[in-house]
Amino acid sequence: MLRKISILALGLALAFFSGLSFYRSRHLKEPVVLGPGVTQVKKLSEYFPAIKGSTNDANVYVLEGAKPGGAILILGGSHPEEPAGRLTTWILTENATLEQGRLFVLNSANRSGTTVTRLGGAYPPDYTIRTPWGEQKFRTGDRWSNPLDQWPDPEVYIHYPSRQELAYVDIRNLNRAWPGRPNGTLTEKTGYALTQLIKKEKVDIVIDLHEAELQYPVISTIVAHQRGQDLAAMASMVISAEEFKIDMENSPKALHGLSHREIGDNTDAVSLLFETPEPFLDATRGRTDARLLLEGKDEFVVRAGKHGLLYEKIDEKGWPIDVRVGRHCSTFIQVLDLWSQDHADKAVVMKNVPKYREVIQKGVGAFLHDPAKADPKTVYYE
Repeated sequence: MLRKISILALGLALAFFSGLSFYRSRHLKEPVVLGPGVTQVKKLSEYFPAIKGSTNDANVYVLEGAKPGGAILILGGSHPEEPAGRLTTWILTENATLEQGRLFVLNSANRSGTTVTRLGGAYPPDYTIRTPWGEQKFRTGDRWSNPLDQWPDPEVYIHYPSRQELAYVDIRNLNRAWPGRPNGTLTEKTGYALTQLIKKEKVDIVIDLHEAELQYPVISTIVAHQRGQDLAAMASMVISAEEFKIDMENSPKALHGLSHREIGDNTDAVSLLFETPEPFLDATRGRTDARLLLEGKDEFVVRAGKHGLLYEKIDEKGWPIDVRVGRHCSTFIQVLDLWSQDHADKAVVMKNVPKYREVIQKGVGAFLHDPAKADPKTVYYE
């Protein structure tokens, strides 16, 4: 009896402390210090009231220039376990200013996915970015929405409206739920709300920021809907000649649910998706900790590359977070510049965003601002 009581007590203690850890991770506040370019902060539910008060009622940061022009939507956190996208949107919201046009920024497109880590993946609950003023902590997140917010998964996920059969777990994958539906799951409703934002704000280009494992063929590239192929191809050529190698790929017409396919098919916006390399996601990786997430160094992934198992090069330098964020920043800047040159009436002219080499030189943390020293009215939380 004493043994049973001891085992029960130990089990209850483990459950309590692990539950406390999960709770703290789910409710970790990630501060955003509004930069001088942010003119208003909306909620995603303003475009679709059915998600009001839900985990995915995300902040929509709006930057507006004095001169009218086009409108751009950039999404970070469609897959929160891909941190370069979210950190890029932090840099935009805290630093960017617009001279012309409008920019809509979501740091947490699927906020539910930021509140959990991959089951069985041994992910760290969070990671820390060093800054000149201290450290800022971010949730690691997962590829899918939190099961606490959407459950159960079906045996087969049937995408709406294409009726294509997808993996059951992808019913919680925002990048398989576009264009969404108003009476669907939380993830589908989120996709629908974003689609309504695109339509109501007459968005010209949507850019979805992602990272990929090196064993995945769609990597170091811009994936483009057919209406954005020329823009993506030109951006690829210019960046590859001046900064770093990046490819361009066409969005498959038969693969449904992805942003680069469904946004272009269901709205007037040009849809693009950026991919950078993230060894943290590779199946052959070693210890899955915050160090790997940030430094992008893994001896096992390097070894896989020596055996020809990768679609992107890697060496002992790895793929640090500064490199990955810098790639996103420069690719975004180049797309905006090319678009504005060809569409003067719909130009979006942006300033004060660092490019690839500057991010690498100074580090991501150099572009994050201290919430403790900011006006509380300018501090929001993700």
